[in-house]
Amino acid sequence: MNVITVASRKGGAGKTTLCAHLAAFAHAKGHKCQIVDGDPQGSLTLCNQLRGDDPLPLATCERGLDRALAMAQVAGIEWVFIDTSPTMWVVVQEAIRSATLVLIPARPGFLDLDAVRATVKTARERNKPYAVVLNACPVKRDEREAPTVAQSRAFLEREGVPVFAGQISHRAAFTFTLAAGASAGESEPASLAAAEIEKLWLAVERSVAAINNAYADAAAIASLTQGQAA
Repeated sequence: MNVITVASRKGGAGKTTLCAHLAAFAHAKGHKCQIVDGDPQGSLTLCNQLRGDDPLPLATCERGLDRALAMAQVAGIEWVFIDTSPTMWVVVQEAIRSATLVLIPARPGFLDLDAVRATVKTARERNKPYAVVLNACPVKRDEREAPTVAQSRAFLEREGVPVFAGQISHRAAFTFTLAAGASAGESEPASLAAAEIEKLWLAVERSVAAINNAYADAAAIASLTQGQAA
C-alpha cells in the first residue's frame, strides 16, 4: 500500500486542494484509493461529501492514524492520500512517518519557502522521501515559468530540496470543480488544470515505484548478507 502525505506548516499552501485532486485522479484511473482527513478543520471531508453518490473511502485520525491505515491495508487499498493541518503537531508527524512519499505544496514566495524547512526537517529525520510541489503559481506564458516560480525553484534546488519539475498553476478550475463535487480530471479532462494534475500524478507514480524498488533491493541485499553470515 502506498501512502502519500501532503504536508506543510504554512496555512493556505493548497494541501487539501492538491490532496483531493490527486486522490480523485487516481480513483478515476481505476486505482483503489482512500483519503484520510488529518486536519480538524475537515476540509477534505467536505470535498468528499460534495462528491454526492461517488465519494472516496474516507477516514479521519480521531481514533488514530495507525488504525486508519491498518484498516485500509485490510481493505486492499492501493493508494492512501493524507491531508494534514498547517502545523507540525503529532498527527502530522505520524502522517510523515507513515508516508511512502511526502508532498510539500508551496506557493512561490519567501513566506512559503521558509515554511518548507520544518516539513523537510521532519521528513529527513524520519528518512522519508519528499518533494516540494510549487502550487498556485502564475500561469506560464509561452511555456515559460514566471520569474517568482523560477526563483523559488532555484532557491529550493540550492537548498538540496527535490522539486516537482512541473507546476500547479493558480486556476479557478481547481476550486470550482471540487465545489461542484468532482475534480478537474473528472469534470474537465481536457483542461489545462487536469493536464497539470495528470503530470503530477505520473511523477508521483514514478517516484513511488522507484522508492518501492529501492526498498525491495535493500531487503534482498540484507537477506543475502544474513544468509552468507549464517
